[in-house]
Amino acid sequence: MTNPEIARHFHELGKLMELHGDNPFKIRSYTNAYNKLRKDDRDLAAMSEAELQKLEGVGKAIAGKIHELATTGKMETLEKWRAKTPEGVREMLGISGFGPKKVKAVWDGLGVTTVGQLLYAINENRLVELKGFGLKTQESLKHKLEFLQRSRGRFLYRTAALAAEALLEQFTTLFPEERFEATGALRRACPTVKGLDFLTTLAPARAAQIPGFNVSASDEKATVGEVDDLPLTLYHCQPENFGSKLFRYTGSPEFLQAFIAAFPDTDFSGIAEEDEIFPRTQVQRIPPELREQDWPLAPAREHALPELVKVEDLKGVIHNHTTYSDGIHSLRQMVDGARERGYSYILITDHSQAAFYANGLQPERVREQWAEIDAMNAELPQFRVLKGIECDILSDGSLDYEAELLAGFDLVIASVHTNLNMDEEKATDRLLRAIENPFTHILGHPTGRLLLSREGYPIDHRRVIDACAEHGVAIELNANPYRLDLDWSWIPYARERGVMVSINPDAHSIGGLDDVRWGVAAARKGGLTKRDCLNALTLDELMSWARKNLTKP
Repeated sequence: MTNPEIARHFHELGKLMELHGDNPFKIRSYTNAYNKLRKDDRDLAAMSEAELQKLEGVGKAIAGKIHELATTGKMETLEKWRAKTPEGVREMLGISGFGPKKVKAVWDGLGVTTVGQLLYAINENRLVELKGFGLKTQESLKHKLEFLQRSRGRFLYRTAALAAEALLEQFTTLFPEERFEATGALRRACPTVKGLDFLTTLAPARAAQIPGFNVSASDEKATVGEVDDLPLTLYHCQPENFGSKLFRYTGSPEFLQAFIAAFPDTDFSGIAEEDEIFPRTQVQRIPPELREQDWPLAPAREHALPELVKVEDLKGVIHNHTTYSDGIHSLRQMVDGARERGYSYILITDHSQAAFYANGLQPERVREQWAEIDAMNAELPQFRVLKGIECDILSDGSLDYEAELLAGFDLVIASVHTNLNMDEEKATDRLLRAIENPFTHILGHPTGRLLLSREGYPIDHRRVIDACAEHGVAIELNANPYRLDLDWSWIPYARERGVMVSINPDAHSIGGLDDVRWGVAAARKGGLTKRDCLNALTLDELMSWARKNLTKP
């Protein structure tokens, strides 16, 4: 069981106990455990109870529950609270911004026990009868419920990609003479997918031999089922058609329709290797990530497709948190983690003072961190620790510190974290004011979305990107697999306007540094190149960009 999975059990336990009005002290301890454990890189499941008790914020009771989860897969206390709570009510607790008190209000006041009943009650305008529910709250909740319904049955790209890698290793071990290749939305690196799709030369009758594969249907074309709670489809083909089928099952309907229409006289059948398709049509090979839309066709015909950015192109890691705010690891540990991964610089960006919930830095603590960074840089001549901040964009669009303090940072990431219920005009104006601020270098996670959990606030992307172009501000592609924000579909417009995109892990632990992998995958979908990527710049180039693009007062 992974650390995030363990942490989610404590998160659910805390919410259920609050729903039922249990001990506030215990609720707080479980919530704190969730916040700590989900960011911890150590293998909690492999630790003994004695070792777990030595961790900060983990006492005897929580250590026992972690050990119980790791050894049995369940937590008896959580199961007890689940048994007291209807399944639909538990699902409602997962809705962003709809906390236990409000869930309790609709459960007790209206007898609502499912998401469907809740949506019906909203359409009947019944929530306004309850204390604490106005028309605005009701409308906001309606949008969240509709988003939840649209998101059902989907999985994060990271979840699917890691599962697919493990399966591919299993497949090739079990059937070394057969071919397997991930395909579909997974191969295109879509931010969310409906399941795992593979193309294989394995015969349908042998698919049932795969351990853990619960087959629900099978024929000559495909075998469908589930493995580890993820839908799995194996598309079957003969070796001589593997390339043809891989191309077909990879591209989106929009891309395939446009490609076939562009070459109506070309026979795409009977091709063993996918790469043979492109010489046959005399176009440049189109990477799988770009086979989402039809725009790559025109530059491919001219052999002018961009060379897409790669993880190894990144020279430094930008947007990282430490124990100064809500990170798991110290400044020294994060720096060592970046150095071990071959980076030449790291930008430390703990939270600013308005983020009190994340132990945001008051000005005196900022200066304390600067002193530690200066001392560290003095002993690391081949590496640079940059002074940064993830500065809250306040409700009026201003930044969270006075100009005198902001002037001391090497780079400032400006992000929205609070008051997210905004219409497009308000949200856009708030971002524009922050972009216009001469101390803003990078606009952080521009819509605030959390994939499959929270829809981002609406913004006018063109106005925001245009403003970034005007004021020399880069846009973050937050590589956290729950965010991937800026969405890949806006990268072509950012490139067109000459706006740099920074692929940032938003790391709260050493392991979080590796999340750049997911950001790079999303960036490639949008056609981002090394030249367009801010942290593909060398340290000297980055600092030159900062000076050139921002005229500080």
